[in-house]
Amino acid sequence: MNKKLLVGALVFVGLSLTSFKADETVDVNWLTFEEAVEKLKTEKKKVFIDVYTDWCGWCKVMDKNTFSQPIIAQYLNENFYPVKLDAEQKEDITFNGVTYKFVPSGRNGYHQLAAALLQNKLSYPQFVILNEKMEIINITAGYQKPEPFHKIISFYNEDSYVSKEEAAKFEKEYKSPFSE
Repeated sequence: MNKKLLVGALVFVGLSLTSFKADETVDVNWLTFEEAVEKLKTEKKKVFIDVYTDWCGWCKVMDKNTFSQPIIAQYLNENFYPVKLDAEQKEDITFNGVTYKFVPSGRNGYHQLAAALLQNKLSYPQFVILNEKMEIINITAGYQKPEPFHKIISFYNEDSYVSKEEAAKFEKEYKSPFSE
């Protein structure tokens, strides 16, 4: 009888924890590049582009450790059009009348749009932030942990990059949601 009670209690606790965790899960609502461009026609936001490859280990770590954080996912969803761009995708992307294609090179190749966004510095992971006019305002290379990543995306979202005064104000006033 005690074993049945213990098993029942463990099942109940397990289900409770599972449902609690599901309630606080927030995923990034990743868009394609084309979807972000289309959405910009009706609502102006900056565009965040995660440039990755399938073979990139640090890209996977960033997905697991950074983009999976509810604070990060919610911030990206609310303030940006978040885009996942496979730097080796084979499908063409047309933007501003230019068709960007996959270029076979070496073992894998690269997509011309990824090369253009990264200014031909193809290393991964990298992310690019575009303003509402689709102009590059930031390129950041390498894996980012959640706390510094939040600071970077907040800095650009709040237009703190436009002047030294705004940057200094941001540095003084920024409060990390990870240290609360």
